[in-house]
Amino acid sequence: MENIKSYVDENKDRFINELIELLKIPSISADTAYNQDVLNTADAVKESLEKAGCDKVEICETPGYPIVYAEKIIDANLPTVLVYGHYDVQPADPIELWDSPPFEPVIKKTELHPEGAIFARGACDDKGQMYMHVKAFEYMIQNDNLPCNVKFMIEGEEEIGSPSLDWFVKRNQEKLANDVILISDTGMISNEQPSITTGLRGLSYVEVEVTGPNRDLHSGLYGGAVANPINVLNKMIASLHDENNHITIPGFYDKVIELSADERAEMAKAPFSLEAYKNALDINDVYGEKGYTTNERNSIRPTLDVNGIWGGYIGEGAKTVIPSKAFAKISMRLVPDQDPEEITQLFMDHFTKIAPEAVTVKVTPHHGGKAYVTPIDNIGYMAANKAYTESFGVPAIPQRSGGSIPIVALFEQELKSKSILMGFGLDSDAIHSPNEHYGVFNYLKGIETIPLFYKYYTELFKEN
Repeated sequence: MENIKSYVDENKDRFINELIELLKIPSISADTAYNQDVLNTADAVKESLEKAGCDKVEICETPGYPIVYAEKIIDANLPTVLVYGHYDVQPADPIELWDSPPFEPVIKKTELHPEGAIFARGACDDKGQMYMHVKAFEYMIQNDNLPCNVKFMIEGEEEIGSPSLDWFVKRNQEKLANDVILISDTGMISNEQPSITTGLRGLSYVEVEVTGPNRDLHSGLYGGAVANPINVLNKMIASLHDENNHITIPGFYDKVIELSADERAEMAKAPFSLEAYKNALDINDVYGEKGYTTNERNSIRPTLDVNGIWGGYIGEGAKTVIPSKAFAKISMRLVPDQDPEEITQLFMDHFTKIAPEAVTVKVTPHHGGKAYVTPIDNIGYMAANKAYTESFGVPAIPQRSGGSIPIVALFEQELKSKSILMGFGLDSDAIHSPNEHYGVFNYLKGIETIPLFYKYYTELFKEN
């Protein structure tokens, strides 16, 4: 693989242009108005895998959006790497906060990306990172140095909780059989210091509805005499944290594992500037659970956050009403041993219990998933570390992520294999936000690094 850098350099314009074409398709899985665009993206991914050199490529129907499956089996005695990614993207709202249209990709230089970054919805999450694997595979095929078997499973529902993935995995265990799963849907510390995500938080996501009177009421005639669902909902939400920002739901922390002082000390070795963190977000101070650092709060501790809240009149001008209903969407990030179904039930019981008699409450569970931790003595982790070390010139740092990829726990349960999370994005890439972007350096560096994982994983597999 001595010529990988020259191959990437010779083909970088083509690699970038191909990704830009993929980013132009608004594959928003959460909005049925984009149904055909999601299907068109699946077709585009299928075509790219065929051109890259897979022997077998198919679009697999599911109860929801299809999964693109591909494989290249060169020797049954060699290990098999299963690459997972997703081709769907988040909605682009609020559109007015984008500096350029979200599905008209542009390359702009930034302070962190002097070589330029591709600005578009899905640039980093996950089209850019998924497509690195397609191009890395292309390189190995073109240069006849694919060291092991490879399979691809690229889905179109990750941004809505992967509702069909469990269905697909359970029905295709033989097709998906592998020795390790490789995923690039996370990030790294910086372009100078790579890291490998060794832990992910789980998720419980719910929607709440508070109902008061049977219709909107005149706030002058009824104000002060009838419960206002918005006022009540705000009080209920506020009560879910105490003065130390500790979550007040009974039983919420019962299964939370406290990390040892040694483990927390290891985490603290990762380079981190609190001032730079605050400046990047334009905030005066951080905020969170008492007794924990910023990096601990956003990775090893569970959280509860309101993701959206609405009700009543929000149009132009004034309309003096007491609304009949108020709503909120709430997500809880979970840590190892917290079961998402159990946490959801604890939330439902508590939220219903604290509601005053003057209103009724409905809690609707949405999607969720378990937390995940992978050991650093796993040969998949060691291979990834070797790959980063060779590509970046420094070893990777193991790091727990605050995000959730619920399917990782599903893969271990159903396919009995570990997932290695080789992310190349940065925290500043604005995934799920306006002006999402992905550095050209990061995209090309990923293509350069991924083949090295295959090389070192195959070597370690044979040794073990």
